[in-house]
Amino acid sequence: MADVHSPAVRSKNMRAIRSKNTKPELLVRRALHAAGYRFRLHVANLPGKPDIVLPKYRTVIFVHGCFWHGHNCKYFRLPQTRPEFWKTKIEANQARDTNNIAKLNQLGWQVILIWECAIRADSQGLPEIISKAAGALNKHTDGTPPEVRTVPR
Repeated sequence: MADVHSPAVRSKNMRAIRSKNTKPELLVRRALHAAGYRFRLHVANLPGKPDIVLPKYRTVIFVHGCFWHGHNCKYFRLPQTRPEFWKTKIEANQARDTNNIAKLNQLGWQVILIWECAIRADSQGLPEIISKAAGALNKHTDGTPPEVRTVPR
């Protein structure tokens, strides 16, 4: 299927996509703050520049978009326009994510992943999502990041 937008319009749309302060990230930050957690944002000297850093708990939170990070959920679909480009790009993002998580673990940081689909499917249940994230603080020690999701893969 051909793109319904001209290259100029598509370029304008893609430029408008944010990497920081996305709606899912703002929802998580608001809920964390309301639950009494205090945090720093986008700390540049940590691998991957995590979305949320809780120094007191030595924990970082990434709020991942299902498309950009290739989450295997019902909301992710590879575009039909230039599929090889997008497949390569998303695989590179996933490899970078894995590398950053490993580096953070080596530095003694715990990593929590919150997927966009968990927020989208359960936006009225943000306290539950925050509760799951809080429950994961300092409890996950096998090196793989705990994930907060409500949509099955």
